[in-house]
Amino acid sequence: MTEEPPSTEPKQRSWLERIVQVFSDEPTDTKSLLTLLRNAEQDQVLDAEALSIIEGALQVSQMQVREIMIPRSQMVTVSVRQSLQEILDIVVEAAHSRFPVTGENPDQVIGILLAKDLLPLALADNAERFNLKDIMRPATCVPESKRLNVLLKEFRETRNHMAVVIDEYGVVCGLVTIEDILEQIVGEIDDEYDVDDESYIKKFDDNQYIVKALTPIDEFNEHFATEFSDDEADTVGGLVLQHLRHIPERDETVTIGSFLFTVLNADSRQVRLLKLTLLDDPAASDSIDG
Repeated sequence: MTEEPPSTEPKQRSWLERIVQVFSDEPTDTKSLLTLLRNAEQDQVLDAEALSIIEGALQVSQMQVREIMIPRSQMVTVSVRQSLQEILDIVVEAAHSRFPVTGENPDQVIGILLAKDLLPLALADNAERFNLKDIMRPATCVPESKRLNVLLKEFRETRNHMAVVIDEYGVVCGLVTIEDILEQIVGEIDDEYDVDDESYIKKFDDNQYIVKALTPIDEFNEHFATEFSDDEADTVGGLVLQHLRHIPERDETVTIGSFLFTVLNADSRQVRLLKLTLLDDPAASDSIDG
């Protein structure tokens, strides 16, 4: 009599039992669902990355455009009144792929410029005949109250990547990209705010910087001539968390000494990217140093 090969049924049953155990109590709302999923992660049914993506997807369905949009004051735009060279200078300096186009009224967005559409013009000698209206694409406008999951579906259907955000009065108040939405699900994606891999701190205005949350305290001190202690926090992100005492959401702010930190990117686990604004009173930082 031939010996039967060892059965794999117990192993399969064990794995299935773990799944059944996690979902033995059917969740009745998002909070209870998340509790079950986090228990599944602790039991190693889900890995941490999968849990983070699921949490992000659930969060997106509850968020509105106003919560993640780039405010009007931070938008980099080009104007139909500018020359080809002026526009090229802006494109090269900002290093974005898309730019809202303003009309005669700087508060009115009339289209979207794709940086790649400038390449043929930059190589050809036809600057005198340049008209931005000839190459700009139509602008999509969305209300600031639109749900992110709805907008993501529209972006996918129309293959659009950027939308201009308007308030209840039809006034432009910001812009949002498909990347901004995806970052809420999968975490940080390299974009115009990102600092080079070799650098932790990037200046983009007279008194504003983009700072990686992983910036070591000693490097921050050296760059800004401060004396923040690294006894309780090794990084700038840790310093921010130390003062907030919770994981912040995007656009949440905290003032630490003479610096205003604004969260540009964060998920349910950590802060990733910060905007730093220098305040008027540099002596205030002495109160928290050491």
